[in-house]
Amino acid sequence: MKKLVLAIAFIGMGSFAMAQQTNPQDKEARKAEMQQKRQQKEQEHLSQMQKDLNLNQSQVAQIKDLHEKRKAEMKADFEKNKDNRQAKMDERKAKRAQMDADMKQILTPQQYDKWQADRKAKMEQKRVAMKDRKMMNKPMNTATPEVK
Repeated sequence: MKKLVLAIAFIGMGSFAMAQQTNPQDKEARKAEMQQKRQQKEQEHLSQMQKDLNLNQSQVAQIKDLHEKRKAEMKADFEKNKDNRQAKMDERKAKRAQMDADMKQILTPQQYDKWQADRKAKMEQKRVAMKDRKMMNKPMNTATPEVK
């Protein structure tokens, strides 16, 4: 009985560990899937605008071109500011490390450990709050089906 339980536990742990590994092909597949979903959402949004605003085909084409132009501009801006963002992240990381070193000199080892634990707990609370906020901002499907 013990051997059976132990064998099941090892199999379960092994399958769990294998599930955590990410394959580059899986990443590419997910990326392609997300891109397809994004394009589908854009198309649905455009269709909804056409329906709501009673747009003709010329207007739809112009709006689509405008969206594509704006998307290209945003991508260019993102690439242009990439180095600047990385430099700011590195600067913040260095400041955090300096703060940590200074606190380590000021506090006793027990106080430092407690301070680290409190900091981690606060970060986790912020992460949860952020996740909750994201969930609250997602539109809910409140449409009721039409009865005929």
